This record gives sequence, C-alpha cells and structure tokens, in this order.
Amino acid sequence: MRLVFMGTPAFALPSLATLAADSRHEIAAVLTQPDRMNRRGNKVAYSPIKEFALAHNLPLYQPTDFRSPEFLAELKRFAADVFIVVAYGRILPADVLALPRYGCLNVHGSLLPRYRGAAPLQRSLLDGDPVTGITIMRLDTGMDTGDMLLQREVEVPPTMDLAELTETAAQVGAAALQEVLADLPTYLANAVAQDHAAATYAAKIEKAEGRIRWADAAASIHNRVRALHTNPGTHTSFRGKRLKLQQTSLAGRADLPAQVPAGELQVKDGALYVGTGTSPLQVLRVQPEGKKEMAAADFINGYRVETGECFGQEGGS
Repeated sequence: MRLVFMGTPAFALPSLATLAADSRHEIAAVLTQPDRMNRRGNKVAYSPIKEFALAHNLPLYQPTDFRSPEFLAELKRFAADVFIVVAYGRILPADVLALPRYGCLNVHGSLLPRYRGAAPLQRSLLDGDPVTGITIMRLDTGMDTGDMLLQREVEVPPTMDLAELTETAAQVGAAALQEVLADLPTYLANAVAQDHAAATYAAKIEKAEGRIRWADAAASIHNRVRALHTNPGTHTSFRGKRLKLQQTSLAGRADLPAQVPAGELQVKDGALYVGTGTSPLQVLRVQPEGKKEMAAADFINGYRVETGECFGQEGGS
C-alpha cells in the first residue's frame, strides 16, 4: 500500500517505524511540522519524525500552507492509497482529506469519543483514569469526530507517568494501525460512528496548570505531577524560590498524622511528605531552582529540610 505519513512528536514514531519496516507498504512522503527553536531559543530543534525520516532516507516535507495550489498538487502527485496521521499538529482541510483512495486514518491517544483534542494522554492522567486507550479513526473535517475502525485499551497504573503512558500507547497504536491496514476495506466498511453526545474535549495544556495547589486532594496532586512534570512542569516554592516536583507517591506511612496542614512538610527517616487537602503526599524527586533534579533524600540533606517547613502557601503554590 502506498502511504503518506504525517506526524511530529515521539508518540508518532512507533507507527512510522513499523510502517517503514513493512515491505507491504511504500512510504511516498513523510510530513512533519516546520522546525522550531528549542526551549532556550538558541538551537533549531528537529521533530522526532524528521530525525527518523532523515536517518532512513524517507522523502521529507515540512509544509507551512496546506491550502496552496502548489502543495495540493504535490500531495496529489504522490497518488497515495491512504494518508496516515499521528499527532501531526494541525487539522487537514477537506480538499486534502479527499485526495487519497481510502481517505485519511488517524491514530488517536484515547478511547473516543472521550478526550477529543490536543492532549488526550495528559488529560487522562490528570483525571486519574485507570484505563485509557487508542482509536484508529477515519478523519473528517471535525476535531476527532470521524468514524472509528478499531480501539485498543491501555491500562494505566497509578505509578505511570506521561512518558511511560506515551510509549505504551504509541506501541499499541502502531500495532493497531498495522492490523487495520492489513484489511483496510473491511475495516472501513464496518466503521462505527462516534456517539457525539458522549464526547469530551482534551484541551491543550496551559503553562499555569503546572502550579501545585496543596489544598487539593493528594491523588489530584499526584496525578498532576505524573501528567505534567515534563511539560509544562509542575512546581511549588520553597524558601522563596521555585521548586519543581518531578515524582510523587501516594504510599502512606503509619507514623504520620492522618492529616497535615496543606503544604506543611514532614521529614521521616530520609523520606519527605507534604500535607494536602486530604492525606500527606510523599515527594520522591525534586529540582530546586538553578539545580539538577535530585532524590528527596538528597534534597533533605543538602537543604537541611525540617518538619514544619512549608511548600508554597496553603492552598496555593
């Protein structure tokens, strides 16, 4: 099958790698978002998909205008049977969707119609879902509203963070995509419409969402850390400086009070706990302002942290 692949972040890599290794498929082109500067603004950063395409000599395109007649003509020239879209980062216009023989397939990181939109995996973690999944769907002009061809569940243990969930879901998605492509006409003929009344929206993550509010429930704070600690980062303050929270645990401890004032610290045998709106939350890894990430025990020793000190303000950060 002749394919055009569209994707940008690491979530798309297993799908592209699996397709590139399968002799049944020919990748006519790989499309990814234009290059951007890294976070420090001093170096151009290639997307993971661009790096893979360059390393494997796949035809690479980084269009800025999908509606230009010249680019539409180029897409048509590829004569693709299907376009594969995995976290590409933009909505395709109707004239692009109509080009391939079998339409455009999308690997979406949720069990649709739940979590339509830009951040399904992060929102699932924030909500504390024990199970999420992926959906192979046929794209239409809406936001993740197309008919569904196949769904696969992904279990989400309470210790799993975004990096682990992304890798797991991406691998599940790649396998499901191969399953669909192996008998695409049958899957298309049996596609199921979404229940639009049951849809929820996974909005893009905003930087302000990384702020920890210690009056929230311990489980809610823990879910926020595992969902957002890499991007945009979860943070509080300590002794007047920003402190990033990198890993937490809901594991309890018998010799701690059942409740500790929100934000107040408890140091026990080299372990660090902080009061929340419910039970104390264990902090496993932190990154002080201007320092490298470190284990809680090293933070306690290096900063001589004592019981009774506080993170942020009660109810704030």
